[in-house]
Amino acid sequence: MIQPVSGTPSTSTENELDIRGLFRTLWAGKLWIAGIAALFALLALVWTFFATQEWSATAVTDRPTVNMLGGYYSQQQFLRNLDVKANQPPVEQISVMEEAYKEFIMQLASWDTRRDFWSQTDYYKQRLVGNSKADAATLDELINNIQYTPGDVVRNLNDNVKLIAETAPDANNLLRQYIAFASQRAASHLNDELKGAWAARTIQMKAQVKRQEEVAKAIFNRRQHSVEQALKVAEQHNISRNETEVPPDELPDSELFMLGRPMLQARLENLQAVGPQFDLDYDQNRAMLNTLNVGPTLDPRFQTYRYLRTPEEPVKRDSPRRAFLMIMWGIVGALIGSGIALTRRRSN
Repeated sequence: MIQPVSGTPSTSTENELDIRGLFRTLWAGKLWIAGIAALFALLALVWTFFATQEWSATAVTDRPTVNMLGGYYSQQQFLRNLDVKANQPPVEQISVMEEAYKEFIMQLASWDTRRDFWSQTDYYKQRLVGNSKADAATLDELINNIQYTPGDVVRNLNDNVKLIAETAPDANNLLRQYIAFASQRAASHLNDELKGAWAARTIQMKAQVKRQEEVAKAIFNRRQHSVEQALKVAEQHNISRNETEVPPDELPDSELFMLGRPMLQARLENLQAVGPQFDLDYDQNRAMLNTLNVGPTLDPRFQTYRYLRTPEEPVKRDSPRRAFLMIMWGIVGALIGSGIALTRRRSN
């Protein structure tokens, strides 16, 4: 067995960490550690005063109530009732409120809606620099500052939208303006759909009324022709009185002449005076057509949503987070100071 020579340190002794010596070294360099940590924290503090601030306002929305839709609800329901009466149910059996809110959500999350909104705001116009690329980058950044999060029925979460701006009042006011802007666009699209559906129903009703009139007119002409031919036969055969015991309404057209000339003449005059006969459906369709011809009464500013959380001025800034940055960079400075203290100790 080979024994280690006395006075020669073993390998395990060389690999041991001198914790006490390490802390003594760090304590000796405490001024470096504290000074650099304070310097980094101070620099982080100064940077927060010049960095772009970000404040976010949040709103939570849900489907509107009936009174918020105003006249749009009654007119849309009127068209749906026409479809039900005509045995033509709508493709999607959803409520009018749900349909309006669906259009609002589509506009709220639309990239075009966000772009058009920012393009007409003073907030964006004040940040234009005259360079097309820089202005386009600014517009893209603002578009991304509006964030829509869809609701989750399973987790009982409603739709919400967040807007980020440089000041708390701007975040609140711009979010309110954007929601109103999206609602107005949704109302405009819904009104256009209502006008188109109304025009289609009007054309359908006109065609139905025209068809009923043509059918009634054809029946009238056929009955009038039958009476006229029977009257000619009765005159030719000089039939001046009723020569049949069958009730007049049960006689076939080929035997009408047996009623006699006076009765046939009276029937012809009465038929010409009354004209074509229409059933109750024709009168109802005619009245409905008169209503449709007036056209829809459009409300350009009905509300397609309701607030579950109304936007308010945020009380906490999202960025920069001053305390967090000072603590983080203070720790970084302390680590750098520790490295300097250890390096100086070794050099000594």
